[in-house]
Amino acid sequence: MKLVATGFFLAATAVFVVALVFEEGGPAWIGYVRAAAEAGMVGALADWFAVTALFRRPLGLPIPHTAIIPTRKDTFGDALGSFVGTNFLSADVVQDKLRRVGIAQRVGAWLVQPDHAERVTSELSNVVKGAITVLRDDDVQAIVEQAVLRRLTDQPWGPPLGRLLGQVLTDRAHHKLVDLMCDRAYDWVRDNHDRIVGLVSERSPVWSPKFMDSLLGDKVYNELLNFAWAVKTDGEHPMRQAVDQFLISFSADLQHDPATVERAEAVKQQVVDHPDVQRLIGSAWGTAKGMLLTAAEDPSSELRKRIREGLMSFGQRLVSDESMRAKVDGWLEGAAGHVVGNYRDEITTLITDTVERWDAEETSRKIELQVGRDLQFIRINGTVVGALAGLVIYTIGQLVV
Repeated sequence: MKLVATGFFLAATAVFVVALVFEEGGPAWIGYVRAAAEAGMVGALADWFAVTALFRRPLGLPIPHTAIIPTRKDTFGDALGSFVGTNFLSADVVQDKLRRVGIAQRVGAWLVQPDHAERVTSELSNVVKGAITVLRDDDVQAIVEQAVLRRLTDQPWGPPLGRLLGQVLTDRAHHKLVDLMCDRAYDWVRDNHDRIVGLVSERSPVWSPKFMDSLLGDKVYNELLNFAWAVKTDGEHPMRQAVDQFLISFSADLQHDPATVERAEAVKQQVVDHPDVQRLIGSAWGTAKGMLLTAAEDPSSELRKRIREGLMSFGQRLVSDESMRAKVDGWLEGAAGHVVGNYRDEITTLITDTVERWDAEETSRKIELQVGRDLQFIRINGTVVGALAGLVIYTIGQLVV
């Protein structure tokens, strides 16, 4: 295109030279041709200077206000960043665009498709695997021990357990456990006749006759069996009421009695310090890590199945539930408005900093390659328009004279 534009200039120059040679003594129209060619040359030279001055100094001469792009690159970058920030990164513009796009509707329609839900699930699984792989076991173990276990042990257990027990007693949910204990007690007494009789015989005096020991053992066994049966079958048995009263008193002591609270704390410390509990805590992360990795890698695992079904269900809700879509769109608009409103300067800095890092000459060359074709048309138009303008001016001059 530079050659084409230069060709127009050379053609105008050739016409001017020929017209200038034959103008003296020639026909009158030669003057019009010479004037048009001369003005075309001027227009071509002027536009060549203007186009060249954008990217470099014409003929290498230090003419003011030339090589505009290389010398004012950073200024252009700042202006571009400011323009983008003002006209594109305003909260109103971004929120209006999101509102018209309808992201929730589109995301819902996309997630409903099983293949798309599986794709998202797969990507989430890769994220989980990457995060688990990067985490050091020692660091995670330390977090579990310090953040979780210490938080549990730092708080007293007595009052919360007392309140929980009190709520259970209020709801009478403990009766099933009491029923189970009564059933087991009765079954044990029923199935251990010989043991009970033998225990009575062992504790009887040495001078007591054996048949008396046997009769006494049978009597004790029958009384225990009848007592266990009564406790089992009678929901209002005094033994059951005694258990209820004990539990009520114990729940109150756990909350308000310092001695009971202190004993609960001692039991808590014994539980935490027990070797089996320490081994369980130590292996907790390793076990959880293995389970997560296995579930993440297996497409048919229950974890991935639940995630996939959850995504499809969420997508279906976005498609069918207008209020849900409105909420999601509102959250997105609010988040976008917050980001743009608070971090607009940081975002536009990406433009200005990038432009500042560009080499001036390289930047000028790249821009010239992108828009140079259109700029060369300016030179061509300058030649043609200049020639026409010169012709008109010369014609008016001839008419006036």
